[in-house]
Amino acid sequence: MNRETGKYKRMLIDGLFYLGGSVLYSLSVATFIAPNKISPGGVTGVATLINHISPFPVGTAILVINIPLLIGAWKRMGVDFTVRTSIVTVLVSVLIDVFSLFVPPFHGDIMLVAVFGGVFSGLGLGLIYMRGGTTGGSEIVALLVGIKTPHIPIGRLLLLVDAAVVAVTAAAFKNIESALYALILIYVSTALMDTLIYGRNKGKMLLIVTEHEDEVSKQVIQKIGRGVTKLNASGGYSGVDKQVLFCAVRPSEVYVLKMLVYDIDPHAFIVVVTTDEVLGEGFILFSSKR
Repeated sequence: MNRETGKYKRMLIDGLFYLGGSVLYSLSVATFIAPNKISPGGVTGVATLINHISPFPVGTAILVINIPLLIGAWKRMGVDFTVRTSIVTVLVSVLIDVFSLFVPPFHGDIMLVAVFGGVFSGLGLGLIYMRGGTTGGSEIVALLVGIKTPHIPIGRLLLLVDAAVVAVTAAAFKNIESALYALILIYVSTALMDTLIYGRNKGKMLLIVTEHEDEVSKQVIQKIGRGVTKLNASGGYSGVDKQVLFCAVRPSEVYVLKMLVYDIDPHAFIVVVTTDEVLGEGFILFSSKR
């Protein structure tokens, strides 16, 4: 496959992911979120509030609000990000209004609304984010604000934006339960989205400081079948040169590896770090993920 053919194939796959994700997210908004006055935060939450106090359709409101944000993204974050976000924004806006006309809303138990609204939302957003797209809105706001305040993490800015929208919407609906159920919806959506994007590739990274690095390395390779990388280091207090072992494993292998290390060196120092994604031999190859 030549480079040009591969490029068009990726574009086609991106488009299918964006379409599928937009359908699921739009169903979440049109069927569960908007009819039950639950704010998911961000621009969608603002659009839900506008629809509550006026006849303005939710999807149209999302598109109108995003237009100035997309202009700002074009200037600050480049063409590729803006084009991808614009495609998804238009798809979501149109589909929400179409589904609002033809798909009956769900008015059952409010907990089911929050859970299944979160499920559809998380699946939809996961598919979109997996291919480098976003739904715009609060993501753009957080990124633009982050340019002016680089010392504040983007994730924290995004959380602050969504929290403010949820609080304002709950006050407008005059129902504190709306905010509480919104938190459940956001949690379910985020957890499912992370699982969809990173679930198969999650792993644990271990940094091992031991006086028996050669023996530990040999045993890890032979008994667990994982590779080990030796990193040159120097003790900050002792000044002694040593090697730190670096090893990536699946979560189920952490206990076995720790016991193996401590059987060899009871005084070993181990740091276990959770990683969102591990790509490469023994995990998911990048070519397979694509």
